[in-house]
Amino acid sequence: MKLIIQIPCFNEATTLPATLGELPREMAGFDELEWLVVDDGSADETATVAAECGADHVVRIPQNKGLARAFSIGLEASLARGADVIVNTDADNQYSALDIPTLVQPILDGKAELVIGARPISSMRHFSPIKKLLQKIGSSVVRLLSHTEVADAPSGFRAMSRNAAQRMNVFSEYTYTLETIIQAGQNGLTVLSVPVRVNDQMRPSRLVKSIRSYVRRSVFTMFRIFATYRPMRVFMTFAGLSTLAGLALGIRFLYFFAIGEGSGHVQSVILTALLLGAGLLLFVLALLADLIAVNRRLLEKVNWRMDQIEDLLREFEMEKKNEPKN
Repeated sequence: MKLIIQIPCFNEATTLPATLGELPREMAGFDELEWLVVDDGSADETATVAAECGADHVVRIPQNKGLARAFSIGLEASLARGADVIVNTDADNQYSALDIPTLVQPILDGKAELVIGARPISSMRHFSPIKKLLQKIGSSVVRLLSHTEVADAPSGFRAMSRNAAQRMNVFSEYTYTLETIIQAGQNGLTVLSVPVRVNDQMRPSRLVKSIRSYVRRSVFTMFRIFATYRPMRVFMTFAGLSTLAGLALGIRFLYFFAIGEGSGHVQSVILTALLLGAGLLLFVLALLADLIAVNRRLLEKVNWRMDQIEDLLREFEMEKKNEPKN
């Protein structure tokens, strides 16, 4: 069994030594444990520092692609290097490395395929009351959309099995945390939360530049994910609202027409036609989006099957190399 701890980084030369300095070099249940650092186009010496601090693998991205893309590249690199379990943590040493065994244990026990570390949000001093409230609301929404019991959805401290990593397809450019949970839930993967500890803050969050920006981006991300995985429900909801509004205005016009005052409400007829037309268009879009979603799920399944076939071929080649020569 091989465990790879991956760390997406962007200009983390200052904080990376502390983060790597706390990571384990061996762990019960694993024959191999390696560190993989993803340098997301850093302008400082992040890659050099990572190598000097003992990172087994340093994957360099020429230009900054954002956290979500760096996370995905890290998964691909970890899978290519034979990881059976992947742990993702932040480069700012936010999460306690002592809890990595707690993260991976449910996977080793076969009880989960994705494990999310739940931070003690209520007791985190550098979180404002508004941010704490938004974190709880956001996690509640993600639980509703994903049909999982994740306590801390925005947490980047997580462990996943090889099978779960192969099924992750991140489309968001902002953050991977919400999307991967919803995606896992929609794909029927077992997702668990375990409580984890945090370290003192070394630097302000770069992801949350302001509460307003964070809320706007998170809401947009969740809407986009829901529209991607439940397009029929999303578009049919808007189609229903538009149709109901059009019918209400139409009934209103008929009422005034019946009492002889229809000439003063011609604009209601125009708006009724527009709303009913929009409802019909949204209904057609719902059908098309649902068909596209079916094709996307099929492509994801094909991609997952191809990864499994590659794993089998790799195992076959290893067994063939290890066979004694006559």
